[in-house]
Amino acid sequence: MATISLPNIPLFVQTFNAISNFPTQLAAVATTGTFDGVHAGHQAILKRLIASANEIGGQSVLITFDPHPRRLIHPEYPLELLTTIEERSELLADLGLDFLIVQPFTLEFSKTESIDFVRRLLVEQVGVKRLVIGHDHRFGRNREGSFEHLREFAPVYGFEVEEIPALDISAMHVSSTQIRHALQEGKVEKAALALTRPYFVTGQVVQGRQIGRIIGFPTANVGHLHPDKLLPAQGVYAVKVDLMDQPASSATRMLPAVANYGQRPSIEPGQAVLEVHLLEGGQDLYGQNIRVHFMERLRGEYTFPDKDSLKAQIARDAQEARFRLGE
Repeated sequence: MATISLPNIPLFVQTFNAISNFPTQLAAVATTGTFDGVHAGHQAILKRLIASANEIGGQSVLITFDPHPRRLIHPEYPLELLTTIEERSELLADLGLDFLIVQPFTLEFSKTESIDFVRRLLVEQVGVKRLVIGHDHRFGRNREGSFEHLREFAPVYGFEVEEIPALDISAMHVSSTQIRHALQEGKVEKAALALTRPYFVTGQVVQGRQIGRIIGFPTANVGHLHPDKLLPAQGVYAVKVDLMDQPASSATRMLPAVANYGQRPSIEPGQAVLEVHLLEGGQDLYGQNIRVHFMERLRGEYTFPDKDSLKAQIARDAQEARFRLGE
């Protein structure tokens, strides 16, 4: 398993918003899939993809889909995304991917037969010279296409196909479903091991009722969260807050904080809210874009009899967060 670290993300990978917009003059080494989370298992495929592209002097390409296919196939279930498309693009750039194609997953596209997907889209449009896929990868209408189909198509349409062995992926002991379950139980450290980085959410600081300021612990309410983004179990967390509007080189861009995600039963019970209290304080964050990295869960959320009890607990939470974050 890779070492856990806070990502130092430099840029977005070059992105095309449909397969039809991709420049076909390139020698593409491609893979397809949603890759939600870009976790350790995904990284194994992507690293092989990039290495394979270097071997033939080509360009590494990931073809993914938006919205997530489950939105169309099972609209009754929440998506609970580990990464938005924008977050995924940043993480993919950090890994060294050359190109990302975000294909709109529409009803019409879902009916594309496997042979048409390979011949018309991958070969003729993208110019694929080699496909790198994970074990048991399926594609095309009703997931009819398989590795066996690709082996049949490859010599006919002039490309190579490489399957990442099942053992290489299973050795990671990682899946997006496992990560979601860990987050839903508040086990953010377990999720971080599988992701190789702390789990994060991205939003913008919005105006709240400033109750935290009144009791001596000003908080920043994180709004404009992606509606399909999964948040961890309600409770209090030690976090690192990335002030994304500041230059990447700024010494004050990544700040220690304590976060509460929940319904705030001691203040104004209602819809769950994510709010963060900077341990060093002193910054007006209204309107700023921030990213909250969940480092450790400190406790669950519960009701206090009065504001003094709440204030005392928040002070203890801040002290515990300092200790857990090594501040």
